[in-house]
Amino acid sequence: MATGQPASTERIMRLLLLGGITYGCVLVLAPFSSALLWAGVLAYTTWPLFQHLRRRMGPNAASLTMTLLCAVGVVLPLAFLASACVSSGPRWARQIMTFVGTIHELPPLPHWVTSLPAFGPDISHHWERWSRNISSVGDELRPYAGEIIQSLLEVLMRMANGALHLVMALFIAFFFWLSGPMLWDTVQAVMVRIAGHQAGRHLHIVGSTVRGTVYGILGTAIIQGILTGLGLWLLGVGEAVILGVLAAFLAVFPIGAPLVWIPAALWLFGMHHPGKGILLLLYGVLIISGADHLIRPLFIARGSKLPYLLTVLGVIGGLLAFGGVGIFLGPILLAIGFTLTTEFAADEAAQPLAQDEKRTLTS
Repeated sequence: MATGQPASTERIMRLLLLGGITYGCVLVLAPFSSALLWAGVLAYTTWPLFQHLRRRMGPNAASLTMTLLCAVGVVLPLAFLASACVSSGPRWARQIMTFVGTIHELPPLPHWVTSLPAFGPDISHHWERWSRNISSVGDELRPYAGEIIQSLLEVLMRMANGALHLVMALFIAFFFWLSGPMLWDTVQAVMVRIAGHQAGRHLHIVGSTVRGTVYGILGTAIIQGILTGLGLWLLGVGEAVILGVLAAFLAVFPIGAPLVWIPAALWLFGMHHPGKGILLLLYGVLIISGADHLIRPLFIARGSKLPYLLTVLGVIGGLLAFGGVGIFLGPILLAIGFTLTTEFAADEAAQPLAQDEKRTLTS
């Protein structure tokens, strides 16, 4: 009894000391939490490319090369978009205000739309009814146009401020690439202490889920941005390149790209090009949004079978909970939880089946 009490006290003191050190480390790193998470996601998802470069040029040069490549691929487009929005934002605001102020009636539909079999007469009827009511819609929207524009500009400025976090994340990612093997060995050792012989399997699930989720979000956003810019350019919308880049960044959100091509279609209607406006709406619904529903699940399915609903909830909830990095962190956490829960349920269901099969063979 005498020897047991000091051992118990010593164990409690160790736990308290460990908890205090952990709490202190969290306080020190808390201001950099967003940049650390960005750097971790960036380094892990690009690790195969880094390994290829490291075999050719060594760890130091490979880490520097990866940092420069990511700076060119991430920071420069963000800087270009922020600069374009700051320089063109006031002009876009004036054009939107002028457009809202001149809404009186819709232009007539082209003949090829009204002559469509089965649908043409109905479209023409609804179009005439909307045209009679469009002036009242403009009167209702006009008082809120300035507030909407101001809110959009504030969102764009926040995106520009997020570039500073990305610069810090690139600096941290350099050391993650440089010390990657040592960090990975530490993570594996900790996971073995926690999960035992299942650690390797869980790490594989987490890794494939992270890569699949990030590739799905980024791949879909890039493709939607290209499709949006191409469609706007073909239909004669001005500054299609800037709008395409903006659509690519907004497409990270579940309903991001329509925030670009729907206003562009309305602008075409206002400029008395209803045919082009209808074509852009059809192109956006069928091609741009269709790519989101087809490509995103295809990429994510390579890492985990995450339902689309959880992807949407992960993006929105992650953004609200963690800020900009939550766009990736939210779906990643839900995907990991969903995949591990599925694996755990499959293991639990397999054990009774194996026991029943064993009894059948022995009886």
